[in-house]
Amino acid sequence: MQASVTERLGLRIFFMVRTDNLYELPTGLPIPSDDGACRHLLGAGVPALSLMSTLGRPVDLAGLSGLTVVYCYPRTGRPDQNAPAGWNEIPGARGCTPQSCGFRDHYKEIQSLGARVFGLSTQSSQYQQEAAKRLSLPFELLSDEDFALTRALRLPTFVVDSVELIKRLTLIIKDGFIEKIFYPVFPPDQNAEQVRDWLVEQLRR
Repeated sequence: MQASVTERLGLRIFFMVRTDNLYELPTGLPIPSDDGACRHLLGAGVPALSLMSTLGRPVDLAGLSGLTVVYCYPRTGRPDQNAPAGWNEIPGARGCTPQSCGFRDHYKEIQSLGARVFGLSTQSSQYQQEAAKRLSLPFELLSDEDFALTRALRLPTFVVDSVELIKRLTLIIKDGFIEKIFYPVFPPDQNAEQVRDWLVEQLRR
């Protein structure tokens, strides 16, 4: 992490600058393997829970009709903060911002195929609001800060710096039941295209 100095009103103000590109995936990332941690989810019903969205409203995924895409991610980074030490070496950890940008860029296509989109993490809604605004996301991010949905569905997690995070996975829910699971997700910046292609295939059947 590099420190820059700005002279303003006679005060030295320090701000931190991220040392890598938050918006691009570095080369050579380890590829996650399927450890079977999501096999129990196919066909499972989504519990009736209220999750706070970045629009400041509660969302109950179980009560939504039709198709709902929920991409679950560990944590979005920030331009003024470096990732946790060793983050790039954890299979499947890096890439939350590129994944979100992918869903942003393909949002209209996915919407035209009859599905709504949500992102979900265990970060606070306040933290998520910064990312939603900075990335100009046209959909809401949902906070499972209390791990209510994570525990109820037994979603896979991992721990970094004593903080528990959801492993990257994407669920397609139809009328409250999980119809499709993408796990592991790699590379994350192509996940939105994979979801789009799956939705197109379903329409052809």
